[in-house]
Amino acid sequence: MSGRKVILHVGTPKTGTSYAQDVLYRNRVRLLTHGVLYPAERFDGHFLAALDLMRLRWGGLEQQAIGEWDRLAAQVRRHPGTSIISHEILATASRSQVGRALESLGHGGPDAPEIHVVLSVRDLTRQIPAEWQENLKHRRAFRYSRFLELIQDPERPGRLASWFWGVQEIPAILDRWAHDLPPERVHLVTVPPSGGAPEVLWQRFAQAFDVADLDLDLETGRSNPSLGVPEIALLRRINNAVNKQLAPKHYRPLVRELLAHQTLSQRRRTPRLGLPPTMRQWVGDLERSWVDEVTRRGYDVIGDVDELIGSPHPERAADGGVVDQATVRWADPDRPHERAVARAGVVAIAALLADNARMREEEERLREELLETQRALERAYLRPTYRAREKVVRRLESEAAGRAAMKAYRAVRGRSSRSA
Repeated sequence: MSGRKVILHVGTPKTGTSYAQDVLYRNRVRLLTHGVLYPAERFDGHFLAALDLMRLRWGGLEQQAIGEWDRLAAQVRRHPGTSIISHEILATASRSQVGRALESLGHGGPDAPEIHVVLSVRDLTRQIPAEWQENLKHRRAFRYSRFLELIQDPERPGRLASWFWGVQEIPAILDRWAHDLPPERVHLVTVPPSGGAPEVLWQRFAQAFDVADLDLDLETGRSNPSLGVPEIALLRRINNAVNKQLAPKHYRPLVRELLAHQTLSQRRRTPRLGLPPTMRQWVGDLERSWVDEVTRRGYDVIGDVDELIGSPHPERAADGGVVDQATVRWADPDRPHERAVARAGVVAIAALLADNARMREEEERLREELLETQRALERAYLRPTYRAREKVVRRLESEAAGRAAMKAYRAVRGRSSRSA
């Protein structure tokens, strides 16, 4: 054993991964002073590496990703201490892709590092509605009922169902990533129930990443907030209306970021999306079977394995109290309260108008700067010294000897332009 350690955080989505990755990225210099490498030159560096490893197409980003996994793995192999790799889409890697990843990090070699796999997990009761919302934030527009129908189909037809279970089926993910690791090197970080202290989840991540003793800056501007039922219904309608008109490069800043994350997610008093009553038994049975399997395998659980059973846990109400999900009237996003959707629409329009006004002001400022630069250039052209130089250059360029002289002059000056 080399004394090196590699911690692979491989998912799952919607378990605080964006926050954890932002803390690691913002503190990467401080971490390195303590011997911990988080190898990333940009925030989404590990995402690009994961795309490269799994050869995934992702709206053109796969072109930027070429060679990123090998580059990341090379940094990890050179580092003598602990290295952390984190991205949630790694959960869906196949066995062959996992094998390639581990081999590239030195696993099984003569100077093999100590490999640890971390999987952050949350109950399916919350994960199912969260995954549908996440699909809508990526331009999808299918109904919630259709999503639920697809993921309950035992055949798992199509890309949507296979992707969902690829990143959410906890025992299968661990079969792929941890099949030849001892259970004490496999760490499950459970997400606390809604309404708990927000710092608890980071404390669990810090324990899994072996950085609990370090004083890190935990302030972060990144999050992936959920939407209420009227807001998510509005987003689905927006997708239906703009998908053919709005290019991906515009959709993300305008719809996903400005409307969904910055505006609609701030409406906290609207009904939250949950499971329809008809699904609760099926989901609860599946959650309990996963708890039994994880317990049987003897993995290191950071948190409480029973937190993977979502149905009995209460939700935090808007007034700070708690309500049992079983007593809450289910709000169907396919048949939302139209007045609530209209109110959300007004808020969305107001946000777009404010952003448009800001952009117009910025455009006006830049236009004024450009005009002033143009005036300054015109003033420079009118100076007698400029006109005299221009006249000499034109005369020299009209004769062979003059052109040779100008060529020598430019070579000395190191210039390649045709102006003097």
